Amino acid sequence: MSLLRLFTDSLRARVLLLVLLGFASVAVPAFFAFQWVVNSTVVQLGTLFAEKQVLYDRHRGLGTLVREVSLAEALAGSQAVRDWAQDETNPERRARGIAELEHYRRYFADGSYFFVVAASGNYYFNDSANAYAGNQFRYRLREENPDDGWYYSTLALGEGCHLNVNNDANLKVTKVWMNCVIREGREVLGLLGTGIDLTSFIQEVVNVPQRGVTSMFVDRQGMIQAHRDETLVSLANFGDEVGSKRSVFSLVSGSGDAATLQRLFDDVTGGDMLADSAFVTVNGKETLVGVGYLDKLGWYNVTFMDIDTIIDRRLFVPIGLLLAIMMVVVAVVLVLMFRNQVLDRLTKLEHVVRKARAGDYGPALSMGAGRQDEIGRLSSALTQMAARVDDHTRLLEARVRERTQELESLAFRDGQSGILNRRGFAAAHGDFAASGAGYGILLVDVDHFKQINDSHGHAAGDLVIVAVARRIQETIGAEGACARWGGDEFIVLLPDCRPGELRTRAHDIMRAAIGEPIATAPGRSIVVSLSIGACLAEGGDKLEVATDMADAALYTAKQAGRGRVVVFDKDMRPDPRRNVA
Repeated sequence: MSLLRLFTDSLRARVLLLVLLGFASVAVPAFFAFQWVVNSTVVQLGTLFAEKQVLYDRHRGLGTLVREVSLAEALAGSQAVRDWAQDETNPERRARGIAELEHYRRYFADGSYFFVVAASGNYYFNDSANAYAGNQFRYRLREENPDDGWYYSTLALGEGCHLNVNNDANLKVTKVWMNCVIREGREVLGLLGTGIDLTSFIQEVVNVPQRGVTSMFVDRQGMIQAHRDETLVSLANFGDEVGSKRSVFSLVSGSGDAATLQRLFDDVTGGDMLADSAFVTVNGKETLVGVGYLDKLGWYNVTFMDIDTIIDRRLFVPIGLLLAIMMVVVAVVLVLMFRNQVLDRLTKLEHVVRKARAGDYGPALSMGAGRQDEIGRLSSALTQMAARVDDHTRLLEARVRERTQELESLAFRDGQSGILNRRGFAAAHGDFAASGAGYGILLVDVDHFKQINDSHGHAAGDLVIVAVARRIQETIGAEGACARWGGDEFIVLLPDCRPGELRTRAHDIMRAAIGEPIATAPGRSIVVSLSIGACLAEGGDKLEVATDMADAALYTAKQAGRGRVVVFDKDMRPDPRRNVA
């Protein structure tokens, strides 16, 4: 039988040919559609990943540096340092200024500080080993010395704190420096700050191993400030050109890529977007770049991502094979269904006709309407890749929440003394009051604290606050709670305190706090006295009720001559008009 005759006489052959042609007409567009869907999915998932990565790097960078910048800003606002900068040769101001610097040095992560007096150019420095104790003056800056250019360039940037990576040739250290300009009106008093070792900084922030991801931090001019490849870091960024090897713009090679980067910088700097991304060419390969702005630091976090490395296209191969297999299965099912619903029924009908011709009408009478079969449709989803991206997004969000919780926890501690602040004490009181047990509340006030500041300086007053806070905390132990309630006023919660114990516990705290003079400088100390107002509160009492009773007792203690403990009784009433220092 010829091929033409086969197609002419056989309905089965014609149906098979039509199915093959239909399969081909669907398969070719489906292949290109699948390619387009894969590429679009990769781009969209990559963009989402890029923005999440940028936000993650942004929080890592903020968590590492913001604390140091905040401490440096606080130190720049110290009156003791400002007074010394205005009269550097005054021995008393020098002692207070050095004491203030040394006080903050213990809280800097690097354990070091530097201070430049603008009037003389004198450079003071001490490190974490306290190697320069008593000899903090190191050298004098000179405008003609190239190694000192960082100082004069920083002054030109204006007021506030500025960050840069710099190699200090005199001290032989390479750090990320926080440089805070101190001004009194238009007059520049000096420059102070601290640093973080560049190696540990990169290890913590930008050297996290991630396949296909390269993170870095750049300044507003695009100079690289932190990168896992230290040869790309602008160690003296005030002298580097924007187009140099140490500029982020030098890493892109495509036409218009530098303008694209600048557009991303402008988008995130404006404040409307936390992160933005676009494709650029890096080393001849299309790369997704994400940009975020660390507004508190004046840096950008830039992340280059190789999409093909992050999202392996081979993950889509099983989906493509599944689709191809399902298309073949559908074609076979169509043929089988056609045979079952058309060809077999025609064959049966032919048999019925033959029977009828022979006079047998039974088969014809027994024929029904036939089955109405339904071909199900298959829906496919890219669950494997979606699940992977979802898991990664959840991980990034969890880490951001963790960093945010760490930053929020700082809001419950007093930055100077390290004990709880009002907010932290209110939270601790709420947790305890909910238990329903009785407790004692003490309001502790340092007598004549203003005279201490006026006579010995604010730095000495700060040391008194820290020492009294530490002694109270050591006396009450871990079971109680101690907080700084005001400038020189503390509040103490004593759990499970009975009426007979309250006065005794209060006297214990007073003896511990004033038992020894408080050292404020080498060879100098201050003897302080305390006034304490105490009360017993019942479980479920609001904090305002307990503090009002303790405040009334404290007022009575001050009126009676200070330096004593007074326990609240029902005859005491708070007087809102009183003003006893």
